[in-house]
Amino acid sequence: MGYCGSLSQLMKITALSSQQKDPNRINVMVDGAYRFSLDISQVVSLGVKVGREYSEKELTEIEGESQFGKLYARALEYCLIRPHSAREVHDYLWRKTRATKYKSRKTGEIKEREGYATELVERVFNKLVDKSYVDDESFARFWVENRNQTKGTSRRKLEAELRAKGVSQDIIAQQLADTDRTDDNELQKVIARKRSRYQDEQKLMHYLARQGFSYDDIKRALSDDQL
Repeated sequence: MGYCGSLSQLMKITALSSQQKDPNRINVMVDGAYRFSLDISQVVSLGVKVGREYSEKELTEIEGESQFGKLYARALEYCLIRPHSAREVHDYLWRKTRATKYKSRKTGEIKEREGYATELVERVFNKLVDKSYVDDESFARFWVENRNQTKGTSRRKLEAELRAKGVSQDIIAQQLADTDRTDDNELQKVIARKRSRYQDEQKLMHYLARQGFSYDDIKRALSDDQL
């Protein structure tokens, strides 16, 4: 990003200070007034320092980087809570383009905050993909291996859940082929957990069928359970 402008329009960075709630985020003061904040890495990469002068256009460009940094940090936190599919992350980011209402701490007045620009959302999403924080193959592997591990779940249900999250059929098929989880073992987990609730075997069979297990597997599992 180049920084040049007519001398009559230049404004000066007069102070940089860490935020109290987030020391890694730096408040930038321009001509004695707060203008925007940047994370520390952005301050370094953009060469922002006290005494440096910028035109209004240049400051607006840096403000865009400020918005990018904020949205990327939020999206990264979302990705680190647990793995998410690409569709989930994209939907999360897309919701950030909507305007939101908030209550002013100073006046108590209800105000509206503009959403992020769609171009910024796409840029953040692409960076998450480039950094491998968004990867449907890794997400599907995590989901297949960890979803209801102790409670039990059918392969058909796993497949339906992954499809609903936008994962391609090829990736789903590959991860289901690679897993050691079998419907026979998963059925035993569900039966052990639900047997006391469903005293009537027909009701138990219907419940298991709704969970995605085949009737043949259900009959065999219930027969083995009674031995």
